[in-house]
Amino acid sequence: MDRRKFLKATGVAGIAGLAGCSGGPTESGSTATEESAESTSESTEAETTQESTASADSEVNVGMVYALGGLGDKSFNDAAKRGIERAESELNVSYNEGQPSAAEEFPTFQRRFAQSQNPDYDLVCCIGFAQKSALQETSKNFPDQKFMLVDEQIERDNVASYVFKEEQGSFLVGHLAGLLTNQQFEAGAGSTSGDSKKVGFVGGFEVPLIQKFQAGFTAGVEHADENIEVTSAFAGSFSDSAQGKEIATSMYEDGADIVYHAAGGTGLGVFQAAQEQGKFAIGVDSDQSQTDPNYADVILASMVKRVETAVYTSVENVAEDSYNGGELTTLGLEQDGVACVYGQELGSEIPEDVKSSVAESRQAIIDGDISVPTEPQ
Repeated sequence: MDRRKFLKATGVAGIAGLAGCSGGPTESGSTATEESAESTSESTEAETTQESTASADSEVNVGMVYALGGLGDKSFNDAAKRGIERAESELNVSYNEGQPSAAEEFPTFQRRFAQSQNPDYDLVCCIGFAQKSALQETSKNFPDQKFMLVDEQIERDNVASYVFKEEQGSFLVGHLAGLLTNQQFEAGAGSTSGDSKKVGFVGGFEVPLIQKFQAGFTAGVEHADENIEVTSAFAGSFSDSAQGKEIATSMYEDGADIVYHAAGGTGLGVFQAAQEQGKFAIGVDSDQSQTDPNYADVILASMVKRVETAVYTSVENVAEDSYNGGELTTLGLEQDGVACVYGQELGSEIPEDVKSSVAESRQAIIDGDISVPTEPQ
């Protein structure tokens, strides 16, 4: 098997049921050994500690360029990894992967996959909104290379774009948080005070994509009770768990019962703070009660964003010669692209009337009876 190995830089760091929240997927997040980059020049090839599966003998070869924060975030990147692993298992697909440590490295990784001839990559998957600027140039310079992009759109025939309605799933977990903070609730290692009327949101960066999570969450909380206060803060990183812990601790100490994060690896610090403070947290992108079971006793639910579905579907389209370059695929509640998934340990403890209310909100959003904002109000 003739393999080409690419540079990997260090990253600092089940379909939803009809009743609003459901049991989560059974896969657990993957981790990878990381090395620091020795060079970012285009001509440099470097060994990685994780062997590539990419092969000239496979029907389809795929290059994966992950978002900042890298693998092992138990969230966004690990969800993308599950998607390519499923494609490898089911579609005779081989893949190689790169983990840029800074946005400036995105063009290098994208170009390396695009210009490779042994193997010749049938598809390059670019994970994350921050890759848009680099991919606009790369896709123009390599018009015969097929790309896919998650969380942004590029209107070019050789780019298939996938975006999600994060605000819709965030509304559901916000509604859940609002309902629970209004009552005395104990489960696992956490509890609510019953009278705090405060919850929190921790974002990675204050950018439009993350603000969709914030806007949906806040709207969901207010749907439960307009008098609940939502405190929001941004860590400025998707891979700084210490900063996430510091922010969340401050929120809990200020009276918040529940904190929701959309911060990648930074969010692991939110879970740590929840455990130490005896409060609750809500995960993101993956069912984090499964991908990081050490915190399952404080994770009420996760706003699952099925990045793995986007990755798998894009690879499947190439394998079946039905590549949808130039098209935008939008995945919301109706398409099961986002979902509120109850925590594996705590979900059964959540009162049925709360679950029923969240289920009603889900259907109301799908029916168009609830319009969820995409920007903070």
